[in-house]
Amino acid sequence: MLKTRPDSAKSDTEAAVGGDGSNGASDESQTPDLGEMGFLDHLEELRWRIFKGLGGVVFGIVACLFFYQWIIDVLLLGPASPDFFMYEILGLELKEFVIQNRTVTGQFFAAIGTVVVVGLLIGAPILIYQMWAFIEPGLYPHEKSKIRFVSVFATGFFMLGASFGYLIITPLAVTFFAGFEISPKISNEFDITRYFSLITLWSFGAAILFELPVVVYFLSKLGIVTPALLRRSRKYAIIGILVIAAFLTPPDPFTQILMTVPLTLLYEGSILIAAYSERKRKRELERALE
Repeated sequence: MLKTRPDSAKSDTEAAVGGDGSNGASDESQTPDLGEMGFLDHLEELRWRIFKGLGGVVFGIVACLFFYQWIIDVLLLGPASPDFFMYEILGLELKEFVIQNRTVTGQFFAAIGTVVVVGLLIGAPILIYQMWAFIEPGLYPHEKSKIRFVSVFATGFFMLGASFGYLIITPLAVTFFAGFEISPKISNEFDITRYFSLITLWSFGAAILFELPVVVYFLSKLGIVTPALLRRSRKYAIIGILVIAAFLTPPDPFTQILMTVPLTLLYEGSILIAAYSERKRKRELERALE
């Protein structure tokens, strides 16, 4: 709910500075935007913000329909082609395989799913902006700048994780599974629905895992997570990272290590973020007690 400051509070502040209003401008600059809104008004505002945000997502999906064939040929089927540019960069050689459709609706849902996923990526910033516009009037100026930074930080790490999953993990995983065989008599023919699901898992799974520093930042701001706790839990965290890497990647030690290294670095970076947040919280508390 948006913050409001009663007139009486304002009068008390003016009295504290001598009542001449000389500090009035600086005082107002540290207060949130005023606005008298009831609970139902807030719900109505939130409802329209959600509608506008979802409208942005729908716009992204509709926009992707105009590039439908390119999205299918390049994004979805790109890693299935030996000519995919990342194979040359990573020094990989893909053994050709066949992608088949074994269900009546397989190709349809794979195509629609790809368009929806890309549309969500395009429309997500609009949804985030609408949520930001809803809470912004109730924030102090210094809180606004912090949330802007965190929003950019979170978006950047999400896109970085999705790119890492699609451009690094996906080629390695596809190469492994395409070349793995228990007998020359058995050829690899992948189902289109399963193929699409795995690419989505590798891409979005990495994107979510790359949000670890953001999650730790918020938890440390609430005092739930401390750098000391993270340091004590380091060995358990590494075990958890190995388990997650094994789940998201094929049973290939190189790919699992490749997934483990950035996650471990993100965990170590989270410790630094938690330490910074803790020091800042202590300084704010000391200033409040003075």
